[in-house]
Amino acid sequence: MATCLLCQQTLRKRILFLDILLLRKEKEGVCADCKEKFLLISETHCPACFKEGEAKLCSDCLYWYKKGATVSHESLYHYNEQMANYISRYKFFGDYLLRMVFATELKEYFKDKEADVLVPIPISEKRMGERGFNQVTGLLTAAGLSFQEILQKEDTKKQSEKTRQERLTLHQPFSIVAKVDVPDKIILIDDIYTTGATIQLAKQLLMKNGAKTVTSFSLAR
Repeated sequence: MATCLLCQQTLRKRILFLDILLLRKEKEGVCADCKEKFLLISETHCPACFKEGEAKLCSDCLYWYKKGATVSHESLYHYNEQMANYISRYKFFGDYLLRMVFATELKEYFKDKEADVLVPIPISEKRMGERGFNQVTGLLTAAGLSFQEILQKEDTKKQSEKTRQERLTLHQPFSIVAKVDVPDKIILIDDIYTTGATIQLAKQLLMKNGAKTVTSFSLAR
């Protein structure tokens, strides 16, 4: 008997009339009740980074613009309690099955972006050894999306363990994988966008190595 990957309740085998009216579906092994707790970013968001509730440029983006950097980022979901719990189980507790939860949404989002090369933010060899997988490539693979692993990362302190100031302190942890050509048009992919420091560092490196356009996307903001 199939159960929800998030709450472990039994998934219904039949579609109720009420579900049809409410357009509620159980996809990727997640019940409709759990799926509805993930909040899509509303129309009121920072125009540069999609931060929820910001009608104008947010403080994070203003910080980067003052440094001469640009921000062109989009996200699907607001980082609420439900998303935090999901990321914790998937990323930190290594529940690899959870890569399937947003497969349909990610596939739909990227269907019209075939001209762009998707480049996942990497994790270090140490982190890969601890976790066994890169959570970003897991999401992309589950959605059936093609991507190129162009970047590699040295071992650093986990972003979740850093203070805001530590996140904004720029130290380049990335390098280009040997003998890999950097494409012209790239979308950097990450799971969470917090201050934007990780994306800025990766973007700077890619632009220095031949990329002409680098935008970014994260599942949550």
